[in-house]
Amino acid sequence: MPYRRHFRRHAPEIHALVRRVGPFTLRPQPNRFQMLVRSIVSQQISMGAARTIYSRLEALAGPPGIQPQAVAVLGLDDLRTAGLSRQKAAYIWDLAHKVADGTVRLSHLGRLGDERIIDELVQVKGIGRWTAQMFLIFALGRQDVFPVDDLGVRTAIQKLYGFRELPSRQECLAVGSRWSPFASIGSWYCWQYLDLERAKSS
Repeated sequence: MPYRRHFRRHAPEIHALVRRVGPFTLRPQPNRFQMLVRSIVSQQISMGAARTIYSRLEALAGPPGIQPQAVAVLGLDDLRTAGLSRQKAAYIWDLAHKVADGTVRLSHLGRLGDERIIDELVQVKGIGRWTAQMFLIFALGRQDVFPVDDLGVRTAIQKLYGFRELPSRQECLAVGSRWSPFASIGSWYCWQYLDLERAKSS
């Protein structure tokens, strides 16, 4: 596979992970709105808590599920009953309304370049560059996105590349440049590496 050859030549640290983890298996998530809602829900809380809140949101939205129109008709207080903070409830409400009224056109984003997509998404309260990059990777399957501000990626780089401390943004960018044009795949292997390390220590 092309990414294997690339990492073998330019990023042996990642190539070693490919051999350890196995093939890249990430598949894009088809429901773009739901992926963004999950991202907002998951900010700064545990995965277990995020799953619980998301399930409550599904129940609130009713049979249509978590779709823009179904969420847009809910009030902020309704959203908060799912366990969301006032701030996150406002973020999800804003996202639902901007998608429902066409301000953010999720169905058309796949036709745009990465930076244009980021510009479109950050119009929504609570969606910054990191969340937009997660959307590029997990919803659209873009292969050359390097989420330099992701703590997991930075932690993996520290361990894999022998930094004594958490590497700076510039140091991470220098490392990530060697992964291009497969920076998303390199980042995915970083997350898999951290999962393996956690499993070893548990």
